[in-house]
Amino acid sequence: MTLVKYVWFNGEIVKWEDAKVHVMTHAIHYGTSIFEGVRGYWNGKNLLVFRLEDHIRRMFDSAKILGMNIPYTPQELHKAVVETLRVNEIREDVYIRPVAFVSTPTIVLDIRKLDTSLAIIVMPFGKYLKPDGIRATIVSWRRVHNTMLPVMAKIGGIYVNSVLALVEARSRGFDEALLMDSSGHVVEGSGENIFIVKRGRLYTPPTYASILEGITRDTVLKLASDLKIEVVERPLTREDVYTADEVFLVGTAAEITPVVEVDYRPIGDGKPGPITTSLSETYGKIVRGAVEKYLHWITPVY
Repeated sequence: MTLVKYVWFNGEIVKWEDAKVHVMTHAIHYGTSIFEGVRGYWNGKNLLVFRLEDHIRRMFDSAKILGMNIPYTPQELHKAVVETLRVNEIREDVYIRPVAFVSTPTIVLDIRKLDTSLAIIVMPFGKYLKPDGIRATIVSWRRVHNTMLPVMAKIGGIYVNSVLALVEARSRGFDEALLMDSSGHVVEGSGENIFIVKRGRLYTPPTYASILEGITRDTVLKLASDLKIEVVERPLTREDVYTADEVFLVGTAAEITPVVEVDYRPIGDGKPGPITTSLSETYGKIVRGAVEKYLHWITPVY
């Protein structure tokens, strides 16, 4: 299904149906792609892209980790995102997917001298998960450890780990998966960072615990500091999650989503808690440009 009319592809605006790759494209066979998920919010007057510069910076970091060369500057990508939104005349909440991939048609594994293509796709996008609370389960698949794959990078192939986890959770009737690491600590959702609340404090796994260094996670840490909420970064056990007063997941797609049940156990009173609600409401105002202090995170499109 065509969602919009145009895609930015290798430096040009092309029709949606013309944004094609060959079946021998390296990334299709080996997962050698990097990507970002970015959101834009329509506030009734303008389309506002949230933390675009930080997403682009992380994309270049992912490329460096994988050993891929992006044949554009960060400034060119910034301009390309805005151009793609404008040409599609987006005036509603939107999801933005920049993706760079090894595009040479070959089965050679060494990517150092292979070509890289880059596309920017935009699509209307509402809520990814239920905003009033979701049911989650701790799945059997473990989060890939950073001694095996560079999980701080958003590399396409690594997300097979997330696909398997979410399929398991959904097949068991849950909304989302929680993954443990090889030590048995709960570290992430299938595509989100995790926070829990205990006695007024926020707890979240540290960045060295094989998690993605999420931009929404960073936003929550900054908001918590500004709201005088104490944050402790430490490993989380399954028992920590079960006995938490509140649990929520954060990510560009998920935003700030309350978890009201884990493995058939209600979290707190089984409803979104006050700290989760406060952070979520503040976040919603910030992304629509309603809080002056955080306007430096906003890129207007029109």
